[in-house]
Amino acid sequence: MQTVLIGKRGTVVILAKIRKRYRLDEGSLMLMEEREDGILMRPAATTPVDVEIYTPERLAEFFLNNVLTRAGYLEARKDVEQMGIDPDSIDHIRWPDPVWPEPVA
Repeated sequence: MQTVLIGKRGTVVILAKIRKRYRLDEGSLMLMEEREDGILMRPAATTPVDVEIYTPERLAEFFLNNVLTRAGYLEARKDVEQMGIDPDSIDHIRWPDPVWPEPVA
């Protein structure tokens, strides 16, 4: 156990050997938990996440596939056309012919 001094603005200095052991660098995230017997500080477990950057075509696919009604589908088609993309060039589930009646729930 070590004693640390709390500095201005609540800063706490962690010994270098402990920072190395837990791979803590400047800006590392820490969790602080209040307990009955004191405060527990521990490194936050973080995992890298691959972020997908959506192309206009991928967004169009989302728009066309995430509708619940025929009217919503027709509106999504218009939105995709406004993006400058032909909706028929996008792989998606197509709604029945517009002359068919709306399904009844």
